[in-house]
Amino acid sequence: MARTRLYRDGQLEAEDFPLDDISEHLKDSAAVVWLDLADPEQGDYDRVQEEFGLHRLAIEDASSPHERPKLLHYPKHMFFNAYAVKFQKRKGAVVVEEVSAFLTDQALITVHGAGFDMDGVVERWDATAEDLAGHGVAWLAHGLLDVIVDGQFDAVQALDEELEGLEDRLFEETMVAVREVQQRSFRLRKSLNRMRKVIMPMREVVGGLMHSREHLVDEEMIPYFQDLYDHVLRVTEFTESLRDFTATILESNLAVQGNRQNSIMKKVTSWAAIIAVPTAVTGYYGQNVPYPGSDKLSGFITSAILIVVLSVVLYVTFKRKDWL
Repeated sequence: MARTRLYRDGQLEAEDFPLDDISEHLKDSAAVVWLDLADPEQGDYDRVQEEFGLHRLAIEDASSPHERPKLLHYPKHMFFNAYAVKFQKRKGAVVVEEVSAFLTDQALITVHGAGFDMDGVVERWDATAEDLAGHGVAWLAHGLLDVIVDGQFDAVQALDEELEGLEDRLFEETMVAVREVQQRSFRLRKSLNRMRKVIMPMREVVGGLMHSREHLVDEEMIPYFQDLYDHVLRVTEFTESLRDFTATILESNLAVQGNRQNSIMKKVTSWAAIIAVPTAVTGYYGQNVPYPGSDKLSGFITSAILIVVLSVVLYVTFKRKDWL
């Protein structure tokens, strides 16, 4: 399914026109065309390659899944690959959607899966068209990347909130909470690692466009790309800080578990010591030898008093040391 738009001298003139009309529109040097392909087939790639003279290697990158974010320069156009990111709070998982774009002097061709919200990009273009549409392809590329980077920041921020909530549960004593903290911390770390792989290279993409040898970005658009680059840096720094945060949570969880085990061992040792006292006394008085109070009520009372007094002394001692 293809979507098209035609801008002429910064004004939107037509949209959703047939692909066959693109060549006619591009004959006017003042015209800029946007072509969007959602889940294209090989025949669509072949047609676009022929229409715009796109390089074969760029077509291979666009049609191959799981390419890393990058910016490549070809004789007649540029190509970049990026990823939109969404964070699912309930599952603690990350969903990424690959977005590729071909940039010529007069056209932006975007390629993506059905999961990417291109309507959000179109809304961003419409919101800034009055001031920036005259800058053509540079403006279209900026709007696309701006939406992608904003989505990445939202995903990282949502992950940060989940990690903070997880940190608050570290000291809960129930086994359900302990197990949930362990499972979710590893799941969130996995999600963060996946985010890093698609977020960190975005500096190369935005920086490369801003300083490209094709001079796609003119002087008036440079501040907008610099602002976009600053957003990219914020996202990457945020992601790196979460990496340290995740490691701290995992280490803290292990330390808390170790402290709990030490506490349990102290309690078990204390109760064993208390139980050993009556065992020793009764064992002593149960020997088959005469002893003070043997076969008398006074002997039973004495042994009972020893058991109670020594047990209470041990209990109070361990309690003061916080072993019980």
